[in-house]
Amino acid sequence: MANKIKDFFKNAFSDMKESAKAQHEVDKANILAVKAESKAQWEEAKAMSNPEKRKALMQAKRDEQIRSAKERTAKAQARIENV
Repeated sequence: MANKIKDFFKNAFSDMKESAKAQHEVDKANILAVKAESKAQWEEAKAMSNPEKRKALMQAKRDEQIRSAKERTAKAQARIENV
């Protein structure tokens, strides 16, 4: 009986150790992701202070919106023609 209890606790502590290691890896990955996102935000904010870069970025965003709108229009037109 004492052996079973001993084995139970040995296994339980082993499982907790493995779980803690796995969670540590998850936490490290999340921290690296947050750091990268933070740096990207900083670089974007820094780029927005430059008028030429800001204009280019805004134009690229507008071009993407226009392309998306044209694509949606073409899909809608195809649906109309199918009916």
